Amino acid sequence: MRSIWKGSISFGLVSIPIKVISATESHSVSFRQVHTADGGRIRYRKVCELDGQEVSNEEIGKAYETADGTNVQLTDDELASLPLPTAKTVEILAFVPAEEIDPIQLDRSYYLAGDGKSASKPYVLLRDALSRSGKVAIAKLALRGRESLAMLRVYEDTLTLHMMLWPDEIRPAEGMAPTESVAVRDAELDLADTLMETLGELDMADLHDEYREAVEELVAAKEEGVVPAEGERAPARPAGTVVDLMAVLENSVQAARESRGEDAGATVHELRQQGGAGGAKKTAAKKKAASGGARKASESASRSKKTAAAKKSTAGKKTAAKKTTAAKKTASAKSASKTAGSKTAKKTAAKRTPRKSA
Repeated sequence: MRSIWKGSISFGLVSIPIKVISATESHSVSFRQVHTADGGRIRYRKVCELDGQEVSNEEIGKAYETADGTNVQLTDDELASLPLPTAKTVEILAFVPAEEIDPIQLDRSYYLAGDGKSASKPYVLLRDALSRSGKVAIAKLALRGRESLAMLRVYEDTLTLHMMLWPDEIRPAEGMAPTESVAVRDAELDLADTLMETLGELDMADLHDEYREAVEELVAAKEEGVVPAEGERAPARPAGTVVDLMAVLENSVQAARESRGEDAGATVHELRQQGGAGGAKKTAAKKKAASGGARKASESASRSKKTAAAKKSTAGKKTAAKKTTAAKKTASAKSASKTAGSKTAKKTAAKRTPRKSA
């Protein structure tokens, strides 16, 4: 791919030679203006407004119009010699989290390719540093006749440059959203959630320009002399029509289910029960959270009672066991004492009894 700009990335004292290559291309339908009577092309001629003569590209230069309407001519050499550090350098200003950049500021995208072997090491260094930090770099560069803001990020192991609009180039959004008070019911939000869930996931690789394909088919048919049949057109809704939002949402959910091969004949009540599961789940979650504390307290109290009863029972058993053990020891001691006394008495009696002479 052909590069449109060459320069370097200034990363502190690190310099990375790079080439800027357009990352996107337009496949939009392009029409020519023709004379409807004979099909001849309609072309625009570049004419000088002073003498009325057509001017070639070689005779056309640049000029800057001042506030009073005066045109001051500027040559390419004069513009190239401007003391701008960003004339041939992508000057990195800071590194910020990617989520801090609003997509409304992003413009065209370009790939940055290393220019020569000396670019490989610093290129990989910056790429890996951005990947590991999860941040993007904000930079400035002069491209296509103007200095612009830009964002550097990593895309598929490639440093990618996204041109950005200056903050003062973004128009304020004030007055765009409805200013009157609008009440949206929970049932409508539930059906909107259902519709979002029913549409399912999206594979971006499957998306394509159906309008361009239809135009190409129309052109091919006319080249073969086939008169194309008129296709169905979506009925235009009269301006100011009052829309039954609930009915539209329910019909949208049914159509989405049908397109996915699911049961599209469900009643409105079933759709609200099944489709509004998001709102129902949220309500149930709130109720569960509200009663969770009381339930936990009750369970804790019950566990405490059970624990206390168990401890009491255990203590009772231990006390009973101690008493039983003490009683056994006492009985054993008495038995031993009796036995010892009996033996002593017998010995004493034997001593007192005289032996008979032979």
